[in-house]
Amino acid sequence: MPELPEVEVICREIEPLIKNKTFDVPVLYMPSTVDYPSPEEFTTSLPGRTAKNARRKGKYLLIDLNDGILAIHLRMTGNLLYKEESVNHEAAAEESAKTNETIPADQRFLRLAMPFTDGSVLHFSDMRRFGRVWLVENEEQLQTIVLKNVGPDLLNDLCCEEFIELLQKRKRSQLKALLLDQGFAAGMGNIYTDECLFRCGIHPRRQAETLSPADAEQLYRSIQDVLADGIEHGGTTFRDYRNSSGALGDFQSRLAVYGRKDEPCSCGAAIEKITAAGRGTYYCPRCQAEQTGEEGCD
Repeated sequence: MPELPEVEVICREIEPLIKNKTFDVPVLYMPSTVDYPSPEEFTTSLPGRTAKNARRKGKYLLIDLNDGILAIHLRMTGNLLYKEESVNHEAAAEESAKTNETIPADQRFLRLAMPFTDGSVLHFSDMRRFGRVWLVENEEQLQTIVLKNVGPDLLNDLCCEEFIELLQKRKRSQLKALLLDQGFAAGMGNIYTDECLFRCGIHPRRQAETLSPADAEQLYRSIQDVLADGIEHGGTTFRDYRNSSGALGDFQSRLAVYGRKDEPCSCGAAIEKITAAGRGTYYCPRCQAEQTGEEGCD
């Protein structure tokens, strides 16, 4: 699943590419991709609106328009690709329907094409079909329709003191579950949660109430560091994630624990996999001793 770093990479890449471009008529290959408004209203309302800038809130990509906001959530397997091409997507969709095929073989997971008037296009593809798109008219609608259950952004909205205050309100929560909770703070998923807990030497099942002020500060610093590293290296690609140009991320080659069951940690101990917060969770039993605040490996 694309997490905060992957969405941030896409956001930074597409902003200069789409800035001041005007949308043409979109083509919906799968109408349920549009969550709001209705698919019919989306296809008639988007044309003529101009992209002004791109930003991110948690795992949501937000494109500010001269009139309204286009919001995109990639969910588990979504990709947003920018292409400099001139294609009659409406004709392609009609031809696909006639031949009883979904879409061309090289675009078989394409769910939505959003062309611009200059011929370039944003392709929203999604193998699992869970990704969603919204077109809202203002910030109030963005908050009430799209982001109503989304907490503060872990990278942009919280200083260390504010993060610690949030922890103190959720003292009886298991840390792995808490960091995955987008209502608590937005952006972290399974990969980056495991990596940040390793970096600060905290066991995934540890309770928030057991953290000392120093532990809590170290957790915050580890979150900031691992997210920044993920962004710097283009995100993590195991199978589905691609950046806006279709290139793979590289952070998977730098993962310390995630996906490395039975491999040696830098301390020499074998990395283990357990279930925490209902998710497969990787950690080092030596560096992340249960119920301690010991520091992780260097």
